[in-house]
Amino acid sequence: MRRSGDQRPVPADIGLSAYRIVQEALTNLVRHAGTGRCRVAIGFGREELCVEVVDDGLGAGATAGPASHGFGLVGMRERVGLLRGHLSAGPRPGGGFRVAARLPLPAPVAASGAGSAAVAVEGR
Repeated sequence: MRRSGDQRPVPADIGLSAYRIVQEALTNLVRHAGTGRCRVAIGFGREELCVEVVDDGLGAGATAGPASHGFGLVGMRERVGLLRGHLSAGPRPGGGFRVAARLPLPAPVAASGAGSAAVAVEGR
């Protein structure tokens, strides 16, 4: 996993969405890509959190396992849309698949210490 930008706590809804997007992209990779390798990148921008999962597998249209008609990409689009973000997902020109999300971050607020709900996006 690669991280860029100044890592900082993000609001819980944005952190959870980023986590779920990576989780679903990795699930799709295991089920459909025919590869066990990918790159996950998290970018902390000034105004947005960027999440990208790229693999070098089979790409869209070809599946390594049984065909499925899940709702993974639809769910990712809905999750990102609720946060007024942007999602792109599709095959890469040289093969493989790419999922990329941009989630807007609220303007930083001075720490008040009183009940702020924020999480850090962690890589494991």
